[in-house]
Amino acid sequence: MTAPETPPPVIVLVRPQLGENIGKAARAMLNFGLTEMRLVAPRDGWPNPDAGPAASGADIVLAGAQLFDSLAEAVADCTHIYATTVRKRGVSKPVLTPEAAAQQVRGTAGRSAYIFGPERSGLETDDVALAHSIVTVPINPEFGSLNLAQAVILLAYEWSKGAALSQPPAVDLDPPAPHGEMEELVQHFVRDLDAAGYFFPPERTDATLRTLRTALTKTGWSHNDIRMMHGIVTTLARARKSAERSASE
Repeated sequence: MTAPETPPPVIVLVRPQLGENIGKAARAMLNFGLTEMRLVAPRDGWPNPDAGPAASGADIVLAGAQLFDSLAEAVADCTHIYATTVRKRGVSKPVLTPEAAAQQVRGTAGRSAYIFGPERSGLETDDVALAHSIVTVPINPEFGSLNLAQAVILLAYEWSKGAALSQPPAVDLDPPAPHGEMEELVQHFVRDLDAAGYFFPPERTDATLRTLRTALTKTGWSHNDIRMMHGIVTTLARARKSAERSASE
């Protein structure tokens, strides 16, 4: 019998202050496949008209957001609770990185919750005491300022690594052209550059040719790339010859 799939974590915003930040958090969630948001005593009430525009289309998250009076009520059905915060004095909890927390969430039966504190102050000690683990983002000690949506997106992204989200389609690159085709292109460049007086002074010609060949051969151009470059060089030479004829008339 196949074991049931672990459900995605819920995102719990504790006493969020701005509707705009709730919307941005919803957008961050949906980017990485999370849809269940729970709000604990938002300062400006709920629904909030500022949340929708900031969500940029993540309406499904806002429409399903649940409102709670306390954190305990918001996570009552969760088996593991992760407090996103710096280490709190007087609270002894396992401290995990977002990656380690995501691995634990995927390997734990039952529902998990990531809880985030108010924008200005973060989670209080009593909030963290309710959690099972602390999640701390390794960050520049000289500038440890993350806004709410940034914190949400970091944790959501780490969780998404184990989810079956859409990946950018693979595009097979054309194979590199044979060297003979590249050599023909080099000689095409040399003929037209020489005619245009590019190789000056003459004593630098060998070094310039070497630099040109190096630049062209390290690209890994395909047959179609080389054809296109031939066309470009031919068009430029044709334009130069036309300008020279016009000048001499």
